[in-house]
Amino acid sequence: MKSKFQFFLILIIISSIISCEKENFYDASDIIKLEFSQDTIMFDTIFTTIGTSTKYLTVKNPYAKTVRISSIYLAGGNNSPYRINIDGFSGTKLDNYEIKGKDSLYIFIEVTIDPNNSDLPLVVNDSIIFAYKSNTQDVNLVSWGQDVNLINGEENGIIQGTQYWANNKPYLIYNSMLIDTNSTLTIAPGTKLHFHKNSRLYVLGTIIADGTFEEPIIFQGDRPEEDYDNIPGQWDGIWLMAGSNDNIFDFTEIKNAIIGIQVDTLANELKPTLQLSNSKILNMTAVGLYAQGSTIEAHNNVIGNCGQFAVALTLGGSYSFYHCTIANYWGYSTRTTPSVLLNNYYIDVNNNLQTRPLDKAIFGNCIIYGNKESELFLDKEESENFNFLFDHTLIKVDEDFSTADNNYFKNIIVNNDPTFQSPYDNNYELDTLSVAKDYGSLEYGNLFPLDMNLNNRTNDNGPDLGAFERIENQ
Repeated sequence: MKSKFQFFLILIIISSIISCEKENFYDASDIIKLEFSQDTIMFDTIFTTIGTSTKYLTVKNPYAKTVRISSIYLAGGNNSPYRINIDGFSGTKLDNYEIKGKDSLYIFIEVTIDPNNSDLPLVVNDSIIFAYKSNTQDVNLVSWGQDVNLINGEENGIIQGTQYWANNKPYLIYNSMLIDTNSTLTIAPGTKLHFHKNSRLYVLGTIIADGTFEEPIIFQGDRPEEDYDNIPGQWDGIWLMAGSNDNIFDFTEIKNAIIGIQVDTLANELKPTLQLSNSKILNMTAVGLYAQGSTIEAHNNVIGNCGQFAVALTLGGSYSFYHCTIANYWGYSTRTTPSVLLNNYYIDVNNNLQTRPLDKAIFGNCIIYGNKESELFLDKEESENFNFLFDHTLIKVDEDFSTADNNYFKNIIVNNDPTFQSPYDNNYELDTLSVAKDYGSLEYGNLFPLDMNLNNRTNDNGPDLGAFERIENQ
């Protein structure tokens, strides 16, 4: 009797469980309406042949009981460029998926767009279909794709001879690239160069990146999504190696790398290694402009938001900076280094002191400022030449830093906030009450009468300091 009782008790429990399971499913005849976090998933412009960042969609069951979805699938099927991932399943279709009452489902979506040899952006559409008995719902998928010139350092990444890159479509660089010795790469205005993670542009020869105000040349990472607009460290940067010469960057934007431009050629004051003008170098995890015993002529540039130095001029050399804004408001981590470093020595591998002369480092009509107490460090070895001049320049230094010697500091403004319009957003144009307004030397202003925005800085009471001339409404 006891065993029979236990047997019937087990049957009752099993029957009850089965009955409860049936009752927990939403099985009404009316139309199921799942709730979606978005009705359209939109991807920013992406490059052909490479995937995007992952987007996700939240699907909520608004009912108290479990809903069994007959099928979740991509309308484009196996031909769709999209991929979905549902609880570890990756593909284009998943059948008989259950969402418990009041629970949610996360669907992760990626897309890869195949090359189509089109020079213009294209729109790629698809949708995720949710089928339940006789009714369906859908969520739209929209991507903008762009065909690219693919440069692979392991295949076609060495530039030899003379080449000209047109701006018909972007260039995507994988595994770095090299401009070889005695070779020249000229880049057309409006060209965009995108570098994959850990990739770098090496230059043994010459690069001429000659953009215009209307069509600047842009060097950046290969994540064009809006979330990556100002994220540092996405690629390695540009390296002008020993022997490189006659490099020109005009109306260029270099952003989101580790080192913006590294210049290693030994100094030759009569022949600049680098001419840098009307350009922006922003958002570097290490250094914006890093020179080692080089010759650089620079005017109308903005260099800022770097994890270490904005400008590091080391191992001597010859440098001139006019109407440059060097501003460092780095906020991704604690910065312990100043915006500008000048240095004339190094310690070699045998722990011996090696010196090189700093023949010239002039900053005229410039701004050197940031969110540290001191933004200038002079690292001098007394036995070697260390020639520098800050003339009509606004600088930020700590209270122990002496600026009394007129041989090195002339007509400077010390520790006055230049009042940039929005420095934490990389907007370094001057506010109307800035102390840097009209303070510049007319001599330097006449050398470079147009600012980065092509405004004439010689038409009012005097040139403004920095790269931008404040134009008041008339």
